[in-house]
Amino acid sequence: MRRLLILAAIGASFYVSEVSPVRLWNGLPAMTGYIWGTLPEVRLATLGSDLAAWMWGWKRWLPMLWETILMAYAGTLLGAVAGLLLSFLAARNLTPHPALGAATRRLLELARTVPELVYALLFVIAFGLGPLAGVLALGLHAAGALGKLSLELLEHVEPRPLEGMRASGANWLETMRFGAAPQILPGFLSYTLFRFELNVRSSAVIGFVGVGGIGQELYVATRQFVYQDISAIIVLLVAAVAILDQLSEVARRRLAA
Repeated sequence: MRRLLILAAIGASFYVSEVSPVRLWNGLPAMTGYIWGTLPEVRLATLGSDLAAWMWGWKRWLPMLWETILMAYAGTLLGAVAGLLLSFLAARNLTPHPALGAATRRLLELARTVPELVYALLFVIAFGLGPLAGVLALGLHAAGALGKLSLELLEHVEPRPLEGMRASGANWLETMRFGAAPQILPGFLSYTLFRFELNVRSSAVIGFVGVGGIGQELYVATRQFVYQDISAIIVLLVAAVAILDQLSEVARRRLAA
């Protein structure tokens, strides 16, 4: 009976989502043709000139890529600080008052539920085009996500150091600062580094709504059907994310050591 319910739920989700194997199969040639059209024409005899023609705009794109990375960095830093501070109020075992904890948890849920793209649209309307809207959008969503992760860590801290500090006369702020925070800091920093990687990807997407960075240039190339520029920009973005992923992995290993 349980298997039938699961199969029925899967079938219903496919039906509502209009997932059709026939449409998928018929659309494969068009998708393959689009991807093939973005690839550069590279010949062995003229490899250097072909690659140079493909990456003709690298001097223009690299500053935009750097802007994307800085946007992700600033947004992650903003979200990490806000999420960490709010998580101390939200943790059920640490909050000064149950009502304050419940309200803070709802705030964190709201912050991480709304996609970054929606936040970016709202901030573009409020503050105009530019990186500020992107930083605020990434930071708000990161605050909700990192606040939830920090909250989970705080609710599993060792209680004896906290009890000892309270017994010696420490107030709530001192207990959080010297008793709870040191226990979760390595794990929280690891989560923050991972979030930074995600925000680099997200900052490229929200660039479509005018917050700057390489995503905005990718959107222009897509709208103008400049196929080879699309693949060139994607290659630069993938290379940047791969490098940041390796650097973050090294940093996480050192934190875990």
